Amino acid sequence: MLLANIALVVGAYLLGSLPYMILLGRAKGVDLSKEEDLHMALWHKAGRLEGLSGILVDILKGAIPIIIGFVFDFRLAVTAAAGVAAVVGQMWPVFRKFDGEKGNTTGIGLVIALTMCLTATDSPLAYIVFIAFAIPILVGIGIRTIPRFIQPDQTLNQRFMFGGPVSNSMPLGMAVGFAAAPLSSWCLRQPLEMTLALTAVFIAIIIRRLTAGLSEDLKTATTSVKSILINRLLYDRSYL
Repeated sequence: MLLANIALVVGAYLLGSLPYMILLGRAKGVDLSKEEDLHMALWHKAGRLEGLSGILVDILKGAIPIIIGFVFDFRLAVTAAAGVAAVVGQMWPVFRKFDGEKGNTTGIGLVIALTMCLTATDSPLAYIVFIAFAIPILVGIGIRTIPRFIQPDQTLNQRFMFGGPVSNSMPLGMAVGFAAAPLSSWCLRQPLEMTLALTAVFIAIIIRRLTAGLSEDLKTATTSVKSILINRLLYDRSYL
């Protein structure tokens, strides 16, 4: 059983590390290896369907290890650890010299799968944790996208264009959502394994926000280090 536990966690990390979007981009004749936001770059440079598939695959990276853990009756601690490993793999992937993405999308997959699987098995109130997690994220997304949808003279392609102007609401909503997940899990007295896993994901996401590309930004800093770190913490970028 020990080997199976190790295999699940290591396999989850390797799944999270899988450079699906870069490989898909290459298949479409597009080099995404230098892009800061792979989701946006894949959407714009390869196509809408390819962009959607990138989002789906990243969500599945976080969900699949959790589902496997529940289906094959792994201990909850191992299953939750595997989900965290998948998120870590997306952030620090072995296939990209440990320089990956921000972990938000894979983290969403973990939260969905973990809360729903627990709701269906041992913890009927776990879905409330997902609601507490999802509300700030949806609010942030709505603040960013609804104004574009209601603008007059927009074509259908413009309304459904991924990306757009730099957003403050969406990264802030993500930060609040990932913070609310472990807090609500603890307040609702959910399984400790879930609370710890959600806490680990939140901490990892914050660490990634604070450190990704930080050295390069500090070399050309136009404001104080404190301001840069606060902006990264709240808005996932060094400058507003």
